[in-house]
Amino acid sequence: MITVFGSINLDLVVAVQELPRAGQTVSGPDHQTFPGGKGANQALAARRAGASVRMVGAVGQDAFGPLALTNMRDAGVDLSAVRSLPGASGLAFIGIDARGENQIIVASGANARVDADWLDGCLSDADTLLLQGEVPFGQMTRAIGRARETGAAVFWNPAPVPREDIVSSLDAVDTLVVNESEAQDIAARAGLAADLDAFIGHFATGTRRVVVTLGAKGVKAGVAGDRFEVASPVLRVVDTTGAGDAFCGALAAALDAVTPIGRALKEGVAAGALACMATGAQSSAPRREDIRRLADQIV
Repeated sequence: MITVFGSINLDLVVAVQELPRAGQTVSGPDHQTFPGGKGANQALAARRAGASVRMVGAVGQDAFGPLALTNMRDAGVDLSAVRSLPGASGLAFIGIDARGENQIIVASGANARVDADWLDGCLSDADTLLLQGEVPFGQMTRAIGRARETGAAVFWNPAPVPREDIVSSLDAVDTLVVNESEAQDIAARAGLAADLDAFIGHFATGTRRVVVTLGAKGVKAGVAGDRFEVASPVLRVVDTTGAGDAFCGALAAALDAVTPIGRALKEGVAAGALACMATGAQSSAPRREDIRRLADQIV
């Protein structure tokens, strides 16, 4: 079982020719509404990749709350630990340009009030706790502590990277996934050179897996003395929103199924690439058979 402790949003998406500069207004022909939030995105991605998944988080008692849960409910994610709190649900406002690049503004809403105590009874030594960076840092670290107490594995994708002292929390993490800029941020805080190989070498100690995603270039990763590089297949890019979440969900699902790290990385890269071929963070999350088919083609 993968237990996700994280954010649940509703995404409001507008397609524009070019993303706005500071102080500029741009217009698009229409808008679309999609369930989102990095926690919910990764929960759905892991479920579609074949894992059993439980979501722990919160929505507001407004019209957006039920909409934000639709895709997870339809996919069979266990929502029994999701709370409905007074106030607003989390919202994300997303602009997408003609190249598929995006700008995102997030209103946290109920996500700012999640509590690690909600994990009581949700973790065992056979489980994986999957975390991101869109809920309060103190609750994330408490959640990691609960995972350690129960023997659950910790998979952390700290995006966005919290402003607090994240470096001291990494000792308790089994799998760390960051993009290139997040790796540089964490490296600077740890007093390391801005070099990805040095970053991976520093943190990939013992059995900890460290993965750096490189967008269209694929990923670099390490565990102990082993290093991996997986190139991303070239596919038609429509929207990059949610590609990182699709990667994390598929990678977590593969590792939860005790898949060797080399193959697990290929499945994550395949999922991220496939997610770029459709609009929306959750609607683009690929299914298990498609992930495996594309992963088989990655050298």
